[in-house]
Amino acid sequence: MDNANEPRVTNIKVNPDNLYREETFTDLTYASIRRLTPVKIDGSIDESRETFFTGMAQLMSPNGPIPVQCIIEGAKTLSDAIAKLPDAIEKTVKEMIAEAKEMESKESSRIVMPGQ
Repeated sequence: MDNANEPRVTNIKVNPDNLYREETFTDLTYASIRRLTPVKIDGSIDESRETFFTGMAQLMSPNGPIPVQCIIEGAKTLSDAIAKLPDAIEKTVKEMIAEAKEMESKESSRIVMPGQ
């Protein structure tokens, strides 16, 4: 029940000018691709904005599966997104590794003072 006198716990707002219809395609083994088609508030396609694709794959590591998500840059069609997904995942994984190495380097070079 909504009580007007109670303070809100959340502050969620939907931007009606940034709506997308989401479609998911998968090969049921390695990857999923999402096509995000811009739509207007009435659900019709918004021709003034670009459709874009994102990809997701799970990579196995010694500690279990690692989900990797990426934007598939430059993809205009589903077949284009499928062709570009491996390189997009590769680029994202390399960025994740570089970021982890940088965090590890910062952590190992941190000076620990007694009493902190």
